[in-house]
Amino acid sequence: MSSTSRAWMVAASIGAVEALKDQGICRWNHPLRSLQQHAKNNIRSYCQAKKLAAQSSSAISSKVKDHEKLKQSEESLRKVMYLSCWGPN
Repeated sequence: MSSTSRAWMVAASIGAVEALKDQGICRWNHPLRSLQQHAKNNIRSYCQAKKLAAQSSSAISSKVKDHEKLKQSEESLRKVMYLSCWGPN
């Protein structure tokens, strides 16, 4: 690309930006930026909350599994004691 065409491209870009400024597009710059920042912060906190919820649910499920194992071993011991006391000799 020649330097003349680059110069025309830069001039056209600057002209377009200035035309948009004159039409009031720049007034939207601040609200759009603040909206983007707000969304970014909320998505980050949502992801962190989701991660914490997943960790706590896995901890709860492991506690439930441990409780079920304990209950099953108690039932097994109860069955052995019953058979040893009342089963056939």
